[in-house]
Amino acid sequence: MEPAAVTASASADGGAFLEFVDYAISVITSSGGDGSESPGAGPAPARPPWGWTVAQVLKSCRAYSSGVTAAILLSDLFQSWTEQRKSLTAKTKVEVTSLLNTRSKRRRLPRTVTIDSIHEKNFLSPKSVLEAVVIDVFVLPGTNIYMLTLGDMWSTSTIDLYLHRRYYNYIGQHCILKKGREVVLTGCCLRTAVVEGSGHARILPTEYMVILLDEEQDEDAMLLAAQFCTYSFSSMMEEKSRNDVVYSFYARIEKIETLEPFGCTERKQIVLVDNDDEKIKFILWGEQVSLANLFSVGSMLALDSPYISNFAHNNHEEPQELCLEYGSATQVYLVPIAQHEEQAYVSDLHGKMVGVSLFGTVTSVCKVSTSGSTFYLEIEDATGVVLTKLIFTGHWSLGRVGVGHMVYISGLTCSLNKINILEVSWSEKEPGSLFVNLSLLPALLNSTCLHNISLLSDLPHSANRTHICRVRLDHIDCDSLKLSLFHNLCGYVVDELPDGLQCSFCKVACQNGCTPGFQLHLTIADDSEKVFAWCVGQTAVEFLQISPDEYMELPEDEQAMYLFTLQNESFTVAIANTSKRVDGYAENAEALPVWEITRALRCE
Repeated sequence: MEPAAVTASASADGGAFLEFVDYAISVITSSGGDGSESPGAGPAPARPPWGWTVAQVLKSCRAYSSGVTAAILLSDLFQSWTEQRKSLTAKTKVEVTSLLNTRSKRRRLPRTVTIDSIHEKNFLSPKSVLEAVVIDVFVLPGTNIYMLTLGDMWSTSTIDLYLHRRYYNYIGQHCILKKGREVVLTGCCLRTAVVEGSGHARILPTEYMVILLDEEQDEDAMLLAAQFCTYSFSSMMEEKSRNDVVYSFYARIEKIETLEPFGCTERKQIVLVDNDDEKIKFILWGEQVSLANLFSVGSMLALDSPYISNFAHNNHEEPQELCLEYGSATQVYLVPIAQHEEQAYVSDLHGKMVGVSLFGTVTSVCKVSTSGSTFYLEIEDATGVVLTKLIFTGHWSLGRVGVGHMVYISGLTCSLNKINILEVSWSEKEPGSLFVNLSLLPALLNSTCLHNISLLSDLPHSANRTHICRVRLDHIDCDSLKLSLFHNLCGYVVDELPDGLQCSFCKVACQNGCTPGFQLHLTIADDSEKVFAWCVGQTAVEFLQISPDEYMELPEDEQAMYLFTLQNESFTVAIANTSKRVDGYAENAEALPVWEITRALRCE
C-alpha cells in the first residue's frame, strides 16, 4: 500500500497561479534561514506543503473579493504558517520525535487529546482518543503487570498506561508491542496521582487499543504477508465449517456508519473491502462503538480472529448475511492512510491514495443518474485526464461548474476496482474536502500576481483552456440576449416541463429555487482579434450593467438603444474554451459559441 496526498499542476492559465504558489513557498522557506530545524522545533516542516499553500491563497482570494497583491498574499501566508509552526513547535519534544516515522504523516483523529492536556486538566474522557508512541515497556516492580510509557508528538510530557491483558501476547509473541511502536487508544480512564499516591497520573487498562503497522517496514510487511493474506471474505463465506477455522483478514475501510440501536444497545458498522473487491460488515456493539473513533476511511484494517456472526438490520428482522464482530480473542492492527505532500500530475495517480489535490480544467461534468446526489467530473492537466466521482450529502453545492473552468479540488481518494481500473472519488462530508472554481473567483481578475494577460489572437493556438484578457465590447443586440430561469444551486438553466420546472443539470425539481437571469451572446475585441462568446448570470449583468427586471421594464426600442450605448466599453475578462475534445480535436456539441466568459470586470 502506498497512500499519499498528491498535487497536480494545470494546463490552464493556472500556470501563473501555480508559479506564484511555488514562489510563495520559496519565500516562506527562505525566511526561516537555511530550512533546518532549530532545537526543539519538533516535527513541523520548515517548508510549507503545496496543498496547504494553495488552500491559503484561495482563502485570501475569497476574503479580498476586490483583488489581492503579492504583498497581501505573502503577508497572510507568512502569518498563517508562523502560527501553525508555533502550535506544533512551541515546546521541546521528548524522545517521541526520533521514534516517530517522519515519512508517515497522517491526519489527526477528531477526538484526539494530548498527554500534556491530560496532565493539565487531570482528566481523561473515555470517549477521547490518544495517538501515541511507545517510549518504554516495563513490568511494575513486584508484580507481573505490564506498563507502557507513552508520548505523543504534541506534548513535552509522557504518561504510563496499565496494559490490558488481552494485549500481553503483543509483547511476547513476535515482540510487536515495543519501543517506537505507534498506537491509538480510546475508552481510557485516568488514575490520578492523589488516588494512587505515586506522584503522577496513570491510565487504567483499556480493551480498545489498536497497534499501527507500516507496510514499508520489513517486519510489519512480513507480519501482514504471513498472517493476513491467506483468507478472503469470499473464501470464508463459501466455507461450511467456518466456525472451526481461525480467520485473519486484511481489508480497506470503505465506510464507517452508525446503525439503528438494537434494543437499547448502540451499534456501528465498518464496511470492509478486501483485495478481491468483496465486502463485509464489521459490527461494533455497546462500548465497542468507541473503537470506530480510532479508524479512518481509506485505512487498511488487519483483523485476527474476528467473531463470525449473522447480521440483522433491526430488531424486527431475522439475521441473514454474515458479518464480523469484535470478539474476546480478536486482535486489530491498522495501517493508517498516510498524508504526504508532493507535487505530480494526473498521470501519477494510482490506487490506495487519499488526500489527493488536483489543479486543472474541467473537460466534462454531469449527473450519474436523474435521481441521487452523485456526479461525474472530468479534470484535465498537461499529462492526462481523470474522471472523478463527486458524492454529496444532499444536492449539488459547488455552484456553477462548466467545461473549460479552472478548478482546485482536494480530499480525493484513489483506488483500483476489481478489473484494475483507477477510480477517483470525492466526498463532500470528508475532512479536508475543498472545491474552488477559480474561473468564477472575483479576486482573480484584479490580482495581477495570479494571472498573465493574453491577446484574443492567442486563444486558438494555445493549449490552455482559461485565459485572462483585456477587451472591449464590440457588438451586442436584442437578438443575442435572452431571459431564462436559472437554478440557484448550480447556476444552470431551468427547463419548463409538463409536470413543472426541472434543472437541466441537477435534474431536480426547482419550483422555488430559481432566479431570472440573462443568457448573452456577444462579440468582444482587442487590438489583435474579435471573438464571439457567451456568458450567463452575474457575468452577463456585469456586461449589461442592468438587472433582468430593470431591462424588461424598458420599452422594446429603448432596450435596443440601451444595448447600443454599451459598445466599446472596456472589460477585464476570464474566458474559457468550452469545446469538448475528442482524440485531440475540438468538438462543440452544443449550440453555443466555443468561448464562455466566466467572469467580467468593467474597467473604469
